Amino acid sequence: MAINNDLYKVRHVRDLKDMLNKSSELFGSRNAFYIKRDGNYTGITYNEFKKDVDSLGTALLNLGLKGKHIAVIGENSYEWCVSYLAVVCGVGVVIPLDKELPKNEIENLLNRSKASAIIYSGKLDEQIRSIAKNAPSLEYIINMELDEARDGALSFKQLISEGSKLIDLGNVTYKNAEIDPEKMSILLFTSGTTDIAKGVMLSHKNICSNFMAVCKTLYIDCNDSVLSMLPLHHTYECTCGFLLMIYNGCCISFIEGLKHISKNLQEVKPTILLLVPLIIESMYKKIWDSAAKKPGLKRKLKIALKVSDFLLNTFNIDLRKKLFKQIHENVGGRVRLIISGAAAINPEVSKGMRSMGFKILQGYGLTECSPIVTVNIEQTFHDASIGLPLPGIEVKLEDVDNEGIGEIVVKGDNVMLGYYQNEAATSKVLKDGWFFTGDLGYKDKDGFYYITGRKKNVIVTKNGKNIFPEEVEAYLNNSPYIFESLVWGKDSKEDNETYVYAQIVPDYEAIKQKLKKEDIADDEVMKIISSEVKAVNHKMPLYKCICKFDIRQDEFAKTTTKKIKRYSVDIDKSV
Repeated sequence: MAINNDLYKVRHVRDLKDMLNKSSELFGSRNAFYIKRDGNYTGITYNEFKKDVDSLGTALLNLGLKGKHIAVIGENSYEWCVSYLAVVCGVGVVIPLDKELPKNEIENLLNRSKASAIIYSGKLDEQIRSIAKNAPSLEYIINMELDEARDGALSFKQLISEGSKLIDLGNVTYKNAEIDPEKMSILLFTSGTTDIAKGVMLSHKNICSNFMAVCKTLYIDCNDSVLSMLPLHHTYECTCGFLLMIYNGCCISFIEGLKHISKNLQEVKPTILLLVPLIIESMYKKIWDSAAKKPGLKRKLKIALKVSDFLLNTFNIDLRKKLFKQIHENVGGRVRLIISGAAAINPEVSKGMRSMGFKILQGYGLTECSPIVTVNIEQTFHDASIGLPLPGIEVKLEDVDNEGIGEIVVKGDNVMLGYYQNEAATSKVLKDGWFFTGDLGYKDKDGFYYITGRKKNVIVTKNGKNIFPEEVEAYLNNSPYIFESLVWGKDSKEDNETYVYAQIVPDYEAIKQKLKKEDIADDEVMKIISSEVKAVNHKMPLYKCICKFDIRQDEFAKTTTKKIKRYSVDIDKSV
Protein backbone atom coordinates (compact mmCIF):
# COMPACT_ATOMS: atom_id res chain seq x y z
CA MET A 1 0.00 0.00 0.00
CA ALA A 2 1.29 3.47 -0.88
CA ILE A 3 -0.13 6.97 -0.38
CA ASN A 4 -2.67 8.10 -2.97
CA ASN A 5 -0.83 9.96 -5.74
CA ASP A 6 -3.70 12.45 -6.09
CA LEU A 7 -3.76 13.65 -2.48
CA TYR A 8 -2.43 17.03 -3.65
CA LYS A 9 -1.64 18.27 -7.15
CA VAL A 10 1.95 19.30 -7.82
CA ARG A 11 3.71 21.01 -10.69
CA HIS A 12 6.32 18.91 -12.47
CA VAL A 13 9.91 20.11 -12.58
CA ARG A 14 12.63 18.44 -14.64
CA ASP A 15 15.60 19.55 -12.53
CA LEU A 16 16.62 22.07 -9.86
CA LYS A 17 17.33 24.77 -12.46
CA ASP A 18 13.84 24.31 -13.87
CA MET A 19 12.50 24.47 -10.31
CA LEU A 20 14.28 27.76 -9.51
CA ASN A 21 13.27 29.36 -12.82
CA LYS A 22 9.60 28.45 -12.35
CA SER A 23 9.57 29.53 -8.68
CA SER A 24 11.04 32.88 -9.71
CA GLU A 25 8.29 33.27 -12.32
CA LEU A 26 5.50 32.25 -9.92
CA PHE A 27 6.67 33.93 -6.71
CA GLY A 28 9.08 36.61 -7.99
CA SER A 29 8.16 39.48 -5.67
CA ARG A 30 7.52 37.30 -2.61
CA ASN A 31 10.20 36.76 0.01
CA ALA A 32 12.24 33.60 -0.47
CA PHE A 33 14.30 34.41 2.62
CA TYR A 34 13.83 36.51 5.73
CA ILE A 35 17.34 37.07 7.05
CA LYS A 36 18.71 38.76 10.16
CA ARG A 37 21.62 41.09 9.42
CA ASP A 38 23.16 43.47 11.95
CA GLY A 39 20.29 42.79 14.33
CA ASN A 40 17.50 43.55 11.82
CA TYR A 41 15.51 41.28 9.52
CA THR A 42 15.39 41.90 5.80
CA GLY A 43 13.51 40.10 3.06
CA ILE A 44 15.13 38.69 -0.08
CA THR A 45 12.69 38.04 -2.93
CA TYR A 46 12.64 35.09 -5.30
CA ASN A 47 13.76 37.37 -8.13
CA GLU A 48 16.71 38.62 -6.06
CA PHE A 49 17.62 35.08 -5.02
CA LYS A 50 17.59 33.82 -8.62
CA LYS A 51 19.68 36.81 -9.73
CA ASP A 52 22.31 36.01 -7.09
CA VAL A 53 22.36 32.32 -8.08
CA ASP A 54 22.78 33.21 -11.77
CA SER A 55 25.47 35.78 -10.98
CA LEU A 56 27.53 33.44 -8.80
CA GLY A 57 27.12 30.61 -11.31
CA THR A 58 28.32 32.86 -14.14
CA ALA A 59 31.36 33.94 -12.09
CA LEU A 60 32.24 30.33 -11.22
CA LEU A 61 32.13 29.38 -14.90
CA ASN A 62 34.32 32.38 -15.66
CA LEU A 63 36.89 30.91 -13.24
CA GLY A 64 37.02 27.76 -15.37
CA LEU A 65 35.10 25.55 -12.94
CA LYS A 66 32.73 24.00 -15.50
CA GLY A 67 32.14 20.34 -14.61
CA LYS A 68 34.30 20.57 -11.48
CA HIS A 69 33.55 19.46 -7.91
CA ILE A 70 32.86 22.37 -5.56
CA ALA A 71 32.47 22.02 -1.78
CA VAL A 72 30.20 24.21 0.36
CA ILE A 73 30.70 24.43 4.12
CA GLY A 74 29.41 26.68 6.87
CA GLU A 75 26.51 27.43 9.17
CA ASN A 76 23.03 27.66 7.64
CA SER A 77 22.84 30.91 5.71
CA TYR A 78 21.50 32.64 2.62
CA GLU A 79 25.00 32.47 1.12
CA TRP A 80 25.06 28.68 1.62
CA CYS A 81 21.79 28.32 -0.31
CA VAL A 82 22.98 30.58 -3.15
CA SER A 83 26.22 28.59 -3.40
CA TYR A 84 24.47 25.21 -3.51
CA LEU A 85 22.08 26.12 -6.32
CA ALA A 86 24.68 28.14 -8.23
CA VAL A 87 26.87 25.04 -8.48
CA VAL A 88 24.19 22.48 -9.39
CA CYS A 89 22.25 24.69 -11.82
CA GLY A 90 24.99 24.95 -14.44
CA VAL A 91 28.51 24.65 -13.04
CA GLY A 92 29.34 21.20 -11.68
CA VAL A 93 28.94 18.89 -8.68
CA VAL A 94 28.18 20.35 -5.24
CA ILE A 95 29.68 18.73 -2.14
CA PRO A 96 27.94 19.91 1.07
CA LEU A 97 30.29 19.35 4.03
CA ASP A 98 29.69 19.27 7.78
CA LYS A 99 31.25 22.32 9.46
CA GLU A 100 31.56 20.35 12.72
CA LEU A 101 33.99 17.84 11.22
CA PRO A 102 37.56 17.95 12.52
CA LYS A 103 40.12 19.65 10.29
CA ASN A 104 41.77 16.39 9.17
CA GLU A 105 38.41 14.90 8.10
CA ILE A 106 37.46 17.98 6.03
CA GLU A 107 40.86 17.73 4.36
CA ASN A 108 40.30 14.01 3.75
CA LEU A 109 36.88 14.57 2.14
CA LEU A 110 38.15 17.40 -0.07
CA ASN A 111 40.92 15.11 -1.33
CA ARG A 112 38.63 12.10 -1.73
CA SER A 113 36.12 14.14 -3.73
CA LYS A 114 38.81 15.93 -5.77
CA ALA A 115 37.24 19.30 -5.01
CA SER A 116 38.49 22.15 -7.22
CA ALA A 117 36.99 24.89 -5.06
CA ILE A 118 35.43 25.39 -1.66
CA ILE A 119 32.93 28.09 -0.67
CA TYR A 120 33.02 28.60 3.09
CA SER A 121 31.74 30.82 5.89
CA GLY A 122 34.02 33.45 7.39
CA LYS A 123 34.23 31.64 10.74
CA LEU A 124 36.17 28.84 9.02
CA ASP A 125 38.67 31.10 7.26
CA GLU A 126 41.78 30.13 9.23
CA GLN A 127 40.92 26.44 9.11
CA ILE A 128 40.21 26.36 5.35
CA ARG A 129 43.37 28.31 4.52
CA SER A 130 45.38 25.72 6.46
CA ILE A 131 43.57 22.78 4.84
CA ALA A 132 44.08 24.23 1.34
CA LYS A 133 47.83 23.71 1.67
CA ASN A 134 47.26 19.94 1.81
CA ALA A 135 44.54 19.67 -0.85
CA PRO A 136 46.31 19.51 -4.24
CA SER A 137 43.13 19.59 -6.33
CA LEU A 138 41.87 22.79 -4.66
CA GLU A 139 42.24 25.74 -7.09
CA TYR A 140 40.07 28.32 -5.31
CA ILE A 141 38.91 29.08 -1.79
CA ILE A 142 35.92 31.44 -1.64
CA ASN A 143 35.00 33.23 1.58
CA MET A 144 31.27 33.98 1.98
CA GLU A 145 31.91 37.07 4.10
CA LEU A 146 34.92 38.89 2.65
CA ASP A 147 34.07 42.20 0.97
CA GLU A 148 36.97 41.73 -1.44
CA ALA A 149 39.60 39.11 -2.30
CA ARG A 150 42.39 38.84 0.27
CA ASP A 151 45.52 36.73 0.69
CA GLY A 152 44.50 34.12 -1.88
CA ALA A 153 40.85 33.85 -0.84
CA LEU A 154 38.21 35.09 -3.28
CA SER A 155 35.21 37.09 -2.11
CA PHE A 156 31.71 35.60 -2.51
CA LYS A 157 30.29 39.12 -2.73
CA GLN A 158 32.80 40.18 -5.38
CA LEU A 159 32.08 37.09 -7.47
CA ILE A 160 28.35 37.86 -7.43
CA SER A 161 29.08 41.44 -8.47
CA GLU A 162 31.42 40.30 -11.26
CA GLY A 163 28.93 37.67 -12.45
CA SER A 164 26.15 40.26 -12.52
CA LYS A 165 28.29 42.56 -14.69
CA LEU A 166 29.07 39.69 -17.08
CA ILE A 167 25.34 38.95 -17.43
CA ASP A 168 24.65 42.65 -18.10
CA LEU A 169 27.27 42.50 -20.86
CA GLY A 170 25.36 39.65 -22.50
CA ASN A 171 27.05 36.56 -21.00
CA VAL A 172 24.40 33.81 -21.06
CA THR A 173 26.74 30.82 -20.69
CA TYR A 174 25.39 29.93 -17.25
CA LYS A 175 21.75 30.70 -18.00
CA ASN A 176 21.90 28.48 -21.10
CA ALA A 177 23.84 25.66 -19.44
CA GLU A 178 22.07 22.33 -20.03
CA ILE A 179 21.30 20.09 -17.06
CA ASP A 180 21.44 16.31 -17.29
CA PRO A 181 18.87 15.30 -14.65
CA GLU A 182 20.23 11.76 -14.37
CA LYS A 183 23.90 12.63 -13.93
CA MET A 184 25.63 12.98 -10.53
CA SER A 185 25.26 16.59 -9.41
CA ILE A 186 25.31 16.24 -5.62
CA LEU A 187 27.90 14.33 -3.61
CA LEU A 188 26.92 13.83 0.03
CA PHE A 189 29.12 12.16 2.60
CA THR A 190 27.12 10.15 5.13
CA SER A 191 27.64 11.05 8.77
CA GLY A 192 27.97 7.36 9.62
CA THR A 193 26.93 6.01 13.04
CA THR A 194 28.56 2.61 12.51
CA ASP A 195 31.11 3.13 9.73
CA ILE A 196 33.32 5.63 7.93
CA ALA A 197 31.67 8.16 5.63
CA LYS A 198 30.60 7.01 2.17
CA GLY A 199 30.08 9.41 -0.72
CA VAL A 200 26.45 9.22 -1.87
CA MET A 201 25.97 10.26 -5.51
CA LEU A 202 22.63 11.97 -6.19
CA SER A 203 21.13 13.51 -9.31
CA HIS A 204 18.64 16.30 -10.01
CA LYS A 205 16.10 13.57 -10.78
CA ASN A 206 16.68 11.94 -7.40
CA ILE A 207 16.13 15.16 -5.46
CA CYS A 208 13.27 16.60 -7.54
CA SER A 209 11.30 13.34 -7.62
CA ASN A 210 11.59 13.18 -3.84
CA PHE A 211 10.35 16.64 -2.93
CA MET A 212 7.54 16.39 -5.49
CA ALA A 213 6.45 13.08 -3.90
CA VAL A 214 6.47 14.69 -0.45
CA CYS A 215 4.32 17.56 -1.76
CA LYS A 216 1.77 15.06 -3.05
CA THR A 217 1.24 13.96 0.55
CA LEU A 218 1.71 17.08 2.71
CA TYR A 219 0.01 20.37 1.91
CA ILE A 220 2.57 23.19 1.78
CA ASP A 221 2.10 26.46 -0.12
CA CYS A 222 3.55 29.93 -0.60
CA ASN A 223 1.90 31.22 2.58
CA ASP A 224 4.11 28.94 4.67
CA SER A 225 7.36 29.92 6.32
CA VAL A 226 10.02 27.75 7.91
CA LEU A 227 12.67 28.40 10.56
CA SER A 228 15.63 26.26 9.54
CA MET A 229 17.33 24.63 12.55
CA LEU A 230 19.00 21.47 11.24
CA PRO A 231 22.28 21.63 9.27
CA LEU A 232 21.80 22.21 5.54
CA HIS A 233 24.58 19.80 4.60
CA HIS A 234 22.28 17.00 5.78
CA THR A 235 19.96 15.79 3.03
CA TYR A 236 16.84 15.86 5.26
CA GLU A 237 17.17 19.61 5.85
CA CYS A 238 18.53 20.37 2.38
CA THR A 239 15.77 18.56 0.47
CA CYS A 240 12.83 19.33 2.77
CA GLY A 241 13.84 22.50 4.62
CA PHE A 242 15.41 24.29 1.64
CA LEU A 243 14.68 22.93 -1.85
CA LEU A 244 11.09 21.82 -1.16
CA MET A 245 10.37 25.24 0.36
CA ILE A 246 11.80 27.08 -2.66
CA TYR A 247 9.72 24.80 -4.92
CA ASN A 248 6.56 25.86 -3.04
CA GLY A 249 7.30 29.58 -2.81
CA CYS A 250 7.76 29.53 0.98
CA CYS A 251 9.89 31.90 3.06
CA ILE A 252 13.01 30.53 4.80
CA SER A 253 14.72 31.92 7.91
CA PHE A 254 17.64 30.55 9.93
CA ILE A 255 18.23 30.25 13.66
CA GLU A 256 21.20 32.18 15.01
CA GLY A 257 22.20 29.20 17.16
CA LEU A 258 20.56 26.66 19.46
CA LYS A 259 20.54 29.07 22.42
CA HIS A 260 18.55 31.56 20.31
CA ILE A 261 15.77 29.17 19.23
CA SER A 262 13.09 30.66 21.51
CA LYS A 263 13.91 34.24 20.49
CA ASN A 264 14.05 33.39 16.77
CA LEU A 265 10.72 31.54 16.93
CA GLN A 266 9.12 34.68 18.38
CA GLU A 267 10.73 36.90 15.74
CA VAL A 268 10.03 34.78 12.65
CA LYS A 269 6.72 33.13 13.69
CA PRO A 270 7.10 30.14 11.32
CA THR A 271 4.25 27.88 10.21
CA ILE A 272 6.44 24.79 9.61
CA LEU A 273 9.28 23.24 11.60
CA LEU A 274 11.53 20.38 10.47
CA LEU A 275 13.02 18.78 13.55
CA VAL A 276 14.72 15.69 14.89
CA PRO A 277 13.08 13.78 17.78
CA LEU A 278 15.63 14.98 20.33
CA ILE A 279 14.52 18.61 19.85
CA ILE A 280 10.79 17.76 19.93
CA GLU A 281 11.22 15.57 23.01
CA SER A 282 13.21 18.34 24.71
CA MET A 283 10.41 20.83 23.92
CA TYR A 284 7.83 18.45 25.38
CA LYS A 285 9.91 17.81 28.51
CA LYS A 286 10.41 21.55 28.99
CA ILE A 287 6.64 22.10 28.93
CA TRP A 288 6.11 19.58 31.73
CA ASP A 289 9.17 20.71 33.69
CA SER A 290 7.92 24.31 33.61
CA ALA A 291 4.47 23.19 34.75
CA ALA A 292 5.97 21.19 37.63
CA LYS A 293 7.73 24.30 39.00
CA LYS A 294 4.46 26.18 39.55
CA PRO A 295 2.04 24.93 42.24
CA GLY A 296 -1.03 23.26 40.74
CA LEU A 297 -0.05 23.98 37.11
CA LYS A 298 0.93 20.40 36.29
CA ARG A 299 -2.48 19.17 37.51
CA LYS A 300 -4.25 21.87 35.48
CA LEU A 301 -2.27 20.86 32.39
CA LYS A 302 -3.32 17.21 32.80
CA ILE A 303 -6.98 18.20 33.22
CA ALA A 304 -6.80 20.49 30.16
CA LEU A 305 -5.39 17.63 28.07
CA LYS A 306 -8.20 15.29 29.14
CA VAL A 307 -10.84 17.93 28.40
CA SER A 308 -9.26 18.75 25.06
CA ASP A 309 -9.09 15.09 23.97
CA PHE A 310 -12.67 14.41 25.15
CA LEU A 311 -14.16 17.37 23.25
CA LEU A 312 -12.20 16.59 20.10
CA ASN A 313 -12.83 12.84 20.05
CA THR A 314 -16.47 12.96 21.21
CA PHE A 315 -17.89 16.12 19.64
CA ASN A 316 -15.18 17.08 17.12
CA ILE A 317 -14.77 20.39 18.98
CA ASP A 318 -11.17 21.58 18.73
CA LEU A 319 -10.19 23.94 21.56
CA ARG A 320 -6.53 22.91 21.69
CA LYS A 321 -5.01 26.17 20.50
CA LYS A 322 -7.18 28.13 22.94
CA LEU A 323 -6.53 25.85 25.91
CA PHE A 324 -2.79 25.76 25.22
CA LYS A 325 -2.45 29.28 23.84
CA GLN A 326 0.66 30.12 25.87
CA ILE A 327 2.48 26.98 24.69
CA HIS A 328 1.74 27.90 21.05
CA GLU A 329 2.83 31.49 21.58
CA ASN A 330 6.14 30.24 22.96
CA VAL A 331 6.93 28.84 19.47
CA GLY A 332 5.70 31.93 17.63
CA GLY A 333 1.96 31.26 17.63
CA ARG A 334 1.65 30.15 13.99
CA VAL A 335 3.19 26.64 13.83
CA ARG A 336 0.76 24.37 11.97
CA LEU A 337 3.03 21.46 11.06
CA ILE A 338 6.03 19.79 12.68
CA ILE A 339 7.82 17.16 10.60
CA SER A 340 9.98 14.72 12.55
CA GLY A 341 12.74 12.76 10.87
CA ALA A 342 16.29 11.32 11.06
CA ALA A 343 15.40 9.04 14.03
CA ALA A 344 12.37 7.48 15.72
CA ILE A 345 10.33 9.74 17.98
CA ASN A 346 8.73 8.54 21.21
CA PRO A 347 5.07 7.98 20.19
CA GLU A 348 3.90 9.25 23.59
CA VAL A 349 5.55 12.59 22.83
CA SER A 350 3.81 12.76 19.42
CA LYS A 351 0.44 12.05 21.07
CA GLY A 352 1.09 14.55 23.85
CA MET A 353 2.10 17.34 21.47
CA ARG A 354 -0.88 16.59 19.24
CA SER A 355 -3.21 16.83 22.25
CA MET A 356 -1.81 20.32 22.77
CA GLY A 357 -2.69 21.25 19.19
CA PHE A 358 0.55 20.56 17.32
CA LYS A 359 0.35 18.46 14.18
CA ILE A 360 3.39 16.17 14.29
CA LEU A 361 4.04 13.78 11.43
CA GLN A 362 6.90 11.29 11.43
CA GLY A 363 8.71 10.18 8.31
CA TYR A 364 11.61 7.90 7.42
CA GLY A 365 14.44 8.32 5.01
CA LEU A 366 18.11 7.89 4.22
CA THR A 367 20.68 9.98 2.40
CA GLU A 368 20.79 7.25 -0.26
CA CYS A 369 17.06 7.86 -0.94
CA SER A 370 17.28 11.67 -1.31
CA PRO A 371 16.08 11.16 1.56
CA ILE A 372 12.36 10.56 2.21
CA VAL A 373 10.92 7.04 1.78
CA THR A 374 7.81 6.90 3.96
CA VAL A 375 5.71 9.43 5.84
CA ASN A 376 2.62 9.66 8.01
CA ILE A 377 0.01 12.06 6.71
CA GLU A 378 -2.61 14.23 8.35
CA GLN A 379 -5.49 12.11 7.08
CA THR A 380 -4.10 8.82 8.43
CA PHE A 381 -1.21 8.25 10.81
CA HIS A 382 0.13 5.83 13.41
CA ASP A 383 2.39 7.56 15.93
CA ALA A 384 4.71 4.58 16.41
CA SER A 385 5.00 4.06 12.66
CA ILE A 386 7.30 5.59 10.04
CA GLY A 387 4.25 5.82 7.77
CA LEU A 388 3.36 4.74 4.25
CA PRO A 389 5.62 4.76 1.15
CA LEU A 390 5.57 8.01 -0.82
CA PRO A 391 3.90 8.04 -4.26
CA GLY A 392 6.18 6.47 -6.86
CA ILE A 393 8.31 4.69 -4.26
CA GLU A 394 8.17 0.93 -3.76
CA VAL A 395 8.99 -0.55 -0.37
CA LYS A 396 9.14 -4.20 0.63
CA LEU A 397 10.71 -6.48 3.25
CA GLU A 398 13.45 -8.98 2.46
CA ASP A 399 14.47 -12.09 4.44
CA VAL A 400 11.41 -11.89 6.68
CA ASP A 401 11.64 -13.95 9.89
CA ASN A 402 8.90 -15.77 11.83
CA GLU A 403 7.90 -12.55 13.58
CA GLY A 404 7.38 -10.71 10.29
CA ILE A 405 10.57 -8.66 10.63
CA GLY A 406 12.76 -8.18 7.56
CA GLU A 407 15.15 -5.73 5.94
CA ILE A 408 13.49 -2.68 4.41
CA VAL A 409 14.36 -2.31 0.72
CA VAL A 410 13.43 0.62 -1.52
CA LYS A 411 12.97 1.22 -5.24
CA GLY A 412 12.19 4.48 -7.06
CA ASP A 413 13.53 7.57 -8.82
CA ASN A 414 14.78 8.83 -5.45
CA VAL A 415 17.33 6.00 -5.01
CA MET A 416 20.96 7.10 -5.35
CA LEU A 417 23.22 6.42 -8.31
CA GLY A 418 25.70 4.65 -6.04
CA TYR A 419 28.64 5.31 -3.72
CA TYR A 420 31.40 7.53 -5.12
CA GLN A 421 34.38 5.48 -6.31
CA ASN A 422 33.23 2.49 -4.27
CA GLU A 423 31.73 -0.21 -6.49
CA ALA A 424 32.13 -2.87 -3.81
CA ALA A 425 29.99 -0.95 -1.30
CA THR A 426 27.48 -0.04 -4.04
CA SER A 427 27.00 -3.65 -5.14
CA LYS A 428 26.24 -4.67 -1.56
CA VAL A 429 23.27 -2.32 -1.25
CA LEU A 430 21.98 -1.87 -4.83
CA LYS A 431 20.53 -5.04 -6.32
CA ASP A 432 18.27 -5.02 -9.40
CA GLY A 433 17.28 -1.41 -8.70
CA TRP A 434 16.43 -2.10 -5.06
CA PHE A 435 18.30 -0.30 -2.28
CA PHE A 436 18.90 -2.45 0.79
CA THR A 437 18.65 0.03 3.66
CA GLY A 438 20.18 -2.05 6.45
CA ASP A 439 17.14 -1.12 8.57
CA LEU A 440 14.93 -3.88 9.96
CA GLY A 441 11.20 -3.49 10.36
CA TYR A 442 7.75 -4.86 9.79
CA LYS A 443 4.49 -3.86 8.13
CA ASP A 444 1.03 -3.86 9.73
CA LYS A 445 -2.26 -4.87 8.10
CA ASP A 446 -2.89 -1.26 6.98
CA GLY A 447 0.43 -1.07 5.14
CA PHE A 448 2.21 1.12 7.71
CA TYR A 449 5.88 0.36 8.28
CA TYR A 450 7.67 0.20 11.63
CA ILE A 451 11.42 0.26 12.34
CA THR A 452 12.82 -2.22 14.85
CA GLY A 453 16.53 -1.42 14.48
CA ARG A 454 19.65 -1.51 12.35
CA LYS A 455 20.72 -4.83 10.87
CA LYS A 456 24.33 -4.17 11.94
CA ASN A 457 23.30 -3.53 15.54
CA VAL A 458 21.17 -6.65 16.14
CA ILE A 459 22.22 -8.81 19.08
CA VAL A 460 21.78 -12.50 18.30
CA THR A 461 21.66 -14.86 21.29
CA LYS A 462 23.09 -18.37 21.18
CA ASN A 463 19.62 -19.87 20.76
CA GLY A 464 18.88 -17.61 17.78
CA LYS A 465 16.80 -14.91 19.47
CA ASN A 466 17.14 -11.37 18.03
CA ILE A 467 17.45 -8.36 20.32
CA PHE A 468 17.23 -4.86 18.86
CA PRO A 469 19.36 -2.43 20.92
CA GLU A 470 17.17 0.48 19.79
CA GLU A 471 14.12 -1.15 21.40
CA VAL A 472 15.86 -1.56 24.76
CA GLU A 473 17.27 1.97 24.51
CA ALA A 474 13.78 3.34 23.87
CA TYR A 475 12.54 1.72 27.11
CA LEU A 476 15.48 3.16 29.04
CA ASN A 477 15.19 6.62 27.52
CA ASN A 478 11.52 6.76 28.47
CA SER A 479 12.61 7.08 32.09
CA PRO A 480 12.51 10.69 33.35
CA TYR A 481 15.85 10.06 35.08
CA ILE A 482 17.74 8.79 32.02
CA PHE A 483 19.03 11.28 29.46
CA GLU A 484 20.30 8.73 26.92
CA SER A 485 21.68 5.21 26.67
CA LEU A 486 23.60 2.79 24.48
CA VAL A 487 22.95 -0.96 24.44
CA TRP A 488 25.04 -3.81 23.00
CA GLY A 489 25.51 -7.55 23.29
CA LYS A 490 28.46 -9.27 24.95
CA ASP A 491 29.42 -12.94 24.91
CA SER A 492 30.17 -14.60 28.23
CA LYS A 493 33.21 -16.87 28.42
CA GLU A 494 31.71 -18.69 31.40
CA ASP A 495 28.54 -20.10 29.86
CA ASN A 496 29.00 -19.15 26.18
CA GLU A 497 25.77 -17.09 26.28
CA THR A 498 25.13 -13.56 24.94
CA TYR A 499 24.01 -10.93 27.43
CA VAL A 500 22.72 -7.36 27.13
CA TYR A 501 24.89 -4.55 28.47
CA ALA A 502 24.29 -0.80 28.61
CA GLN A 503 25.92 2.55 29.19
CA ILE A 504 23.55 5.10 30.68
CA VAL A 505 23.79 8.89 30.90
CA PRO A 506 21.56 10.03 33.80
CA ASP A 507 19.41 13.16 33.69
CA TYR A 508 21.10 14.78 36.64
CA GLU A 509 18.71 17.75 36.79
CA ALA A 510 15.70 15.44 37.03
CA ILE A 511 17.41 13.42 39.77
CA LYS A 512 18.18 16.62 41.71
CA GLN A 513 14.52 17.59 41.49
CA LYS A 514 13.43 14.15 42.68
CA LEU A 515 15.81 14.24 45.67
CA LYS A 516 15.09 17.95 46.25
CA LYS A 517 18.76 18.87 46.62
CA GLU A 518 21.60 20.24 44.50
CA ASP A 519 24.43 18.00 45.68
CA ILE A 520 23.82 14.36 44.83
CA ALA A 521 26.17 11.48 45.55
CA ASP A 522 27.19 8.81 43.05
CA ASP A 523 25.50 6.08 45.08
CA GLU A 524 22.22 8.03 45.04
CA VAL A 525 22.39 8.28 41.25
CA MET A 526 23.22 4.57 40.98
CA LYS A 527 20.28 3.66 43.23
CA ILE A 528 17.78 5.58 41.09
CA ILE A 529 19.16 4.32 37.78
CA SER A 530 19.25 0.73 39.10
CA SER A 531 15.59 1.03 40.00
CA GLU A 532 14.79 2.34 36.49
CA VAL A 533 16.75 -0.51 34.83
CA LYS A 534 14.89 -3.01 37.01
CA ALA A 535 11.56 -1.48 35.92
CA VAL A 536 12.61 -1.72 32.26
CA ASN A 537 13.62 -5.36 32.67
CA HIS A 538 10.14 -6.17 34.06
CA LYS A 539 8.64 -4.95 30.76
CA MET A 540 10.74 -7.25 28.55
CA PRO A 541 11.25 -10.98 28.01
CA LEU A 542 14.06 -12.49 30.07
CA TYR A 543 16.46 -12.84 27.10
CA LYS A 544 16.24 -9.08 26.42
CA CYS A 545 16.90 -8.00 30.00
CA ILE A 546 19.88 -5.79 30.79
CA CYS A 547 22.49 -7.87 32.57
CA LYS A 548 24.91 -5.11 33.56
CA PHE A 549 25.24 -1.38 33.05
CA ASP A 550 27.52 1.47 33.96
CA ILE A 551 26.97 5.18 34.45
CA ARG A 552 28.44 7.60 31.95
CA GLN A 553 29.06 11.22 32.92
CA ASP A 554 29.25 12.78 29.45
CA GLU A 555 26.85 12.66 26.53
CA PHE A 556 27.69 10.29 23.68
CA ALA A 557 29.32 11.68 20.54
CA LYS A 558 26.61 12.30 17.95
CA THR A 559 26.10 13.01 14.28
CA THR A 560 24.65 16.39 13.26
CA THR A 561 21.15 14.84 13.32
CA LYS A 562 21.72 13.79 16.95
CA LYS A 563 22.23 10.06 16.40
CA ILE A 564 24.78 8.40 18.67
CA LYS A 565 28.00 7.42 16.89
CA ARG A 566 28.09 3.82 18.07
CA TYR A 567 31.50 3.11 16.61
CA SER A 568 33.05 5.88 18.75
CA VAL A 569 32.16 4.15 22.04
CA ASP A 570 34.77 1.77 23.45
CA ILE A 571 32.42 -0.92 24.75
CA ASP A 572 35.27 -3.27 25.61
CA LYS A 573 36.24 -0.97 28.49
CA SER A 574 32.68 -0.84 29.84
CA VAL A 575 31.06 -2.90 32.60
